Formats: sequence, C-alpha cells, structure tokens
Amino acid sequence: MSFSSKLFRMSVLSAFLVLMSFSATYAQDGEVSFTVYNKTNSRITRLLVAEPGKKTWSYFDIGKGIAPGGSMVLAWDKSAYNEDCVQWIKAVYADKSQSPAVKFDFCEDDLELEFTE
Repeated sequence: MSFSSKLFRMSVLSAFLVLMSFSATYAQDGEVSFTVYNKTNSRITRLLVAEPGKKTWSYFDIGKGIAPGGSMVLAWDKSAYNEDCVQWIKAVYADKSQSPAVKFDFCEDDLELEFTE
C-alpha cells in the first residue's frame, strides 16, 4: 500500500470521526429536558405521561423517586422524540395515590413542573 493511499484513508477516517463528534454533540444539546419539583410531603415514585387522546400511560424512569422538597432534571428518551410535545403528566406517590393529570408542552424551554398538595 502506498503512502498516499494510507494518507487518504487516514483523512477519510479523521473526517468521519469529526462528523460523528458533531452529531453526538448535537444530540446532547438538542435534548428535551425539564425539571420536576416535589413540593408535597410524600415521595414521588413514578411520573406518568400520555399524549392527548390516548388512553395508555408511559412513565419516566425516576429511580428511587423524588423526595419531598426535592427536584430532578429529566429528559425525553430518544424513542419518544416522535411524540407530540403536548402531553398529560401526573405523579404517583409512595402511598399509591396520584396527582390530577395536567397538560404541558414539554418542548418549552426551561420547563419546570411543580407537584404540590
């Protein structure tokens, strides 16, 4: 293999890696995220979401939950990027009770959700 052939292959590989780094950065910067505040006296154990007109609820993975007085930044999973920005959301508490469902536009910049008693 000649030196110019190796140089060409290295150039193509370098260009590919640069393009991949730009696309990875764009995916992180374009992420749809929001902050949830728990202003109740009960741990939020699950956040349920549903598109308007749909009867099935999906959920956000919030690990062990959001403690009373706590907050958490959440992001849409990439699999949900094709869904509408406007969604219903409700909290499920440690005692299995649920908050009323409220409609939000999750594509809104700096969206903050507060769950209160």
